[in-house]
Amino acid sequence: MRSSNPVFSRRGFSRDNGYAGFNTAPQAGYAQGNPYAQQGNPYAQNPYAQTDQQYGAPPQAPVSTGRMTMDDVVMRSAMTLGTVAVGAVLAWALLPVSAGSYGLAVGSALVAMVLALVQSFKRTPSPALILGYAAFEGVFLGVISEMYNSRWSGAPFQAVLGTMAVSAATLLIYKAGWIRVTARYARIGLAIAMAFILVMAVNLLLVVFGVAEDGGLRSFGPLGAAVGILAVLIGAFFLTLDFKQIEDGIAYGAPRQEAWLAAFGLTLTLVWIYVEMLRLAAIFSSSD
Repeated sequence: MRSSNPVFSRRGFSRDNGYAGFNTAPQAGYAQGNPYAQQGNPYAQNPYAQTDQQYGAPPQAPVSTGRMTMDDVVMRSAMTLGTVAVGAVLAWALLPVSAGSYGLAVGSALVAMVLALVQSFKRTPSPALILGYAAFEGVFLGVISEMYNSRWSGAPFQAVLGTMAVSAATLLIYKAGWIRVTARYARIGLAIAMAFILVMAVNLLLVVFGVAEDGGLRSFGPLGAAVGILAVLIGAFFLTLDFKQIEDGIAYGAPRQEAWLAAFGLTLTLVWIYVEMLRLAAIFSSSD
């Protein structure tokens, strides 16, 4: 079972028999199951790997050895999300609301998707690809945020607050241990998420061909609100997977460059939540 987030499906963040560290805490004797100590793992070839396994403990090394730390994840995430924010602000400030800007938003979204896919299939993280994705994603978010704001004043601000609230609440619940990210939890959540994406894809096709009116399941009514809330909950589920993968990557000695993948994964999830929050803000504003 691999992570739903494509950036965490790379080597090191998953095992053949499940998620790295799911149902398991770093402990003595775990070296054989440690994804960073497996035979053939390029990350295990360091002066600390043999010592770590000799004493039956998970690999631990000083920061200077190049292992990923929480500070690395925070810094890379700040850079990536900061690039998204700068791109959004510039797009909002420089591009007027028009059909042309809408086309630019669609084009930026497509470029961002291509860059994200290329990075997802690379064996190593590429900061240039990740930051490029963030920049184009920022342009897309800036244009659609301005469009929403022109019709539902304040919707983007409410969406930002909602995204921050969901992220903070999810982190609090995760750190408090109210949610245990197990393989079973991941399988059930991923099944729900994939079913949701499939249904939304079918709904989009029905809307495009005129079979479903007013957006179908994504309408700006009660049904659309219910679907949006479900989408936000799925985004929160992805966040718990991101948190677990980051926690395990640090505990089991992921190389420092993997912090870029952690930042990339968090950015993908937060963009998902923000877009859904933007729709919800518009729906609730319309019902007033």
